[in-house]
Amino acid sequence: MKLSGESVMSVNSKSSIRAEKLRIKGTVQGVGFRPFVFVLAKSEGLTGTVLNDGRGVEAVVEGPSEALERFRTRLLKELPPLASIESVEAEDIPVEGRQDFVILESRSNSVSTVIPADAAVCEACLKELTDKNNRRYRYPFINCTHCGPRYTITAQLPYDRPQTSMKVFPMCPDCLQEYKDPLDRRFHAQPNACDVCGPHVELKDKTGAPVSCEDEIAELLRQIQGGKIAAVKGLGGFHLVCDAANAVAVSELRRRKHRPFKPFAVMTLNDLSASRFVRISEKASKELHSPQAPIVLCPKTNDADRLLPGIAPELNRIGIMMPYTPIHWLLFFEAIGRPEDPDWYKKECDLVLVMTSANAGGEPLVIGNDEAVQKLDGIADLFLTHNRDILIRCDDSVMQQRDQDVQLIRRARGFTPVAVRLPYGGPSVIATGPWLKNTACLTKGDHAFLTQHIGDTDRVSNCRTLARAVEHLSEIFEITPKYIACDLHPDFYSTSLAEELADKYDAELVPVQHHHAHIAAVMADHGLSEPVLGLALDGVGLGTDNKPWGGELLKVTPEGFERLSSIAPIKMPGADKCAREGWRMAAKIFAENGKTDALEKLAKDVNKPSLRLIAAQANAPETTSLGRLFDAAASMFGICHISSYEGEAPVRLQAASEGRRGQNRADLVEVISGHPNFVRLLLALSEYADKRQAAADFQETLAQVLAKKVITVSEKEQIRKVCLSGGCCLNSLLTQRLRKLLEQQELQVYEGLKVPPNDGGVSLGQAWVVLMRLHSTAKE
Repeated sequence: MKLSGESVMSVNSKSSIRAEKLRIKGTVQGVGFRPFVFVLAKSEGLTGTVLNDGRGVEAVVEGPSEALERFRTRLLKELPPLASIESVEAEDIPVEGRQDFVILESRSNSVSTVIPADAAVCEACLKELTDKNNRRYRYPFINCTHCGPRYTITAQLPYDRPQTSMKVFPMCPDCLQEYKDPLDRRFHAQPNACDVCGPHVELKDKTGAPVSCEDEIAELLRQIQGGKIAAVKGLGGFHLVCDAANAVAVSELRRRKHRPFKPFAVMTLNDLSASRFVRISEKASKELHSPQAPIVLCPKTNDADRLLPGIAPELNRIGIMMPYTPIHWLLFFEAIGRPEDPDWYKKECDLVLVMTSANAGGEPLVIGNDEAVQKLDGIADLFLTHNRDILIRCDDSVMQQRDQDVQLIRRARGFTPVAVRLPYGGPSVIATGPWLKNTACLTKGDHAFLTQHIGDTDRVSNCRTLARAVEHLSEIFEITPKYIACDLHPDFYSTSLAEELADKYDAELVPVQHHHAHIAAVMADHGLSEPVLGLALDGVGLGTDNKPWGGELLKVTPEGFERLSSIAPIKMPGADKCAREGWRMAAKIFAENGKTDALEKLAKDVNKPSLRLIAAQANAPETTSLGRLFDAAASMFGICHISSYEGEAPVRLQAASEGRRGQNRADLVEVISGHPNFVRLLLALSEYADKRQAAADFQETLAQVLAKKVITVSEKEQIRKVCLSGGCCLNSLLTQRLRKLLEQQELQVYEGLKVPPNDGGVSLGQAWVVLMRLHSTAKE
């Protein structure tokens, strides 16, 4: 946050009365900021006005000099829970003898503010929700200026009710009185409503016909506990919900979603309830109970698989979440008998619910009521819908618990569209991101806005969602780009979209190498623009030599990047098929090294009699991808031959090593022309009888070899800052070991904080590459 335009004493020296106009930027709309300013000004005896506009909040304050100074100090220190200030610019204005302090209607002008992110139910609303004497008792859409829907119901700025999907719900006299009272918690809460005037829920059967019942929430819970699978409408889309402790229901959900092994996230009432099956760190707990309320992957307890059979097979973690909408809270409130104890939500509750995105595999999240009935036909047994439209799809955000912190994996609800603040700005850029785990990024000044998680662009529906997300952010933030950044790969949809946008805006198209963008994303996240070393540990990205890269050591500067080293290439018989079928690379390695017995065993394990022919392919492409090396290792160790979901093999390999201390077997790693070759290591470890120890030794050796390479290059290049990024950096065992080894040599290590290390952060990196290059050129 910056504070500029310090005022001088007003000319009205007799009474030391001054008047200032304050321009306040940041997350200051839809978060109770105007009433906060109103109350603050009143308490200091100041007069003036406050209003929303496209640039943030404008406040005019008049009064004694000392009171003005106190007002500005408190403005920064006593913010509402969801508000944040990026800058306050102040200018002297004439003293007019204003008599009162009032809140004015919003006005529109050039947009430079932000839409608040959706926020979980606050404690005050939760208390009212379950207080039978409160007029909003068990009302499924309770909210205030401290919580509730924001981004997902907003069509355009300024953030006011007519610009949201709440415009069709005129407030009743009671709600309107709250809305107009500056001392009320719901003052100018745009989604404010009650059972008299607001949205309502409706329970439907699998055909979409209304279910006759006395209480929709009670009936929904009864059917879920009876083994049914429900589609429940939330903030950014529908969830598929079933009883997580019911193995039959979980198995049936897997069958219907064609999701045999991919883990499900579960929702529990609180930490105490979750402690039966996961271990939650203090930092993870803080995130779980934050306004963002993400899913957090936490380590399993010994009883986890018994208590929640089939939830996360062959893995050592479970993704958990806490209730964040009123509907979620009401399900748990119902499950424990609607207690009158105001602290009921702190007690243990047996109910655990699967909460997984409601979509057919790979498709966008379902958001419409009719759409849900149509697209979830054959998956959901019943539907809980409501008549408040979701305007923007937004999936749950995901984080993982690590030894010392938590790490973002998927950036969506609660984090979007909160801006990443850049060290400096420049002409607006639109970056269209990669192929997998796509997000796009749009910049305006020194703000970078990432879209919500879009997903893989191998489906037309996701491609349309990406194009619409870019269009939406362009419109609401009034962005006209001068540059369009994209991946280097010419065949990606995101590249085609970038070409269309370049034509539309007559903007310059800037292709950016995939791993260059990975490292630049971490730089943008930490405000770095000086030269860094970047260790890009990833799946596959097209290199400048038109070969698939993924285990790269780069030198990144504002002007561009230099590839200093990589892991030695390995062959991929079947090319991209190897991402799913790791046995292909395992077979190639066994065949080329005369391991006939291992090859025959592998053929039996994967039931591929033709495996020898596949392994003998002479023209198999080569890759330096660390992700493919993990796939090969998982197959060679007998941990996972075929991935049913992206990243399954590496995730299961990491899980297999849980609790084992890895041994450094760097003696088995050959260095060929400066490139570490891990084939001998893989062959040796594949002969271990204990596959868990093989997995632990593999990861420890990787960390040791990669760290040694970085340290050597750091000394040569005289660069002490190292950025870690790429999908393999989600392997917390590997990255935390790398960090420790590098920091022991006094290197400064940076990882993604506001963006994930996987492809979800690539678009930010693409945009930052362009802005760094422009800034560097302008300085010359």
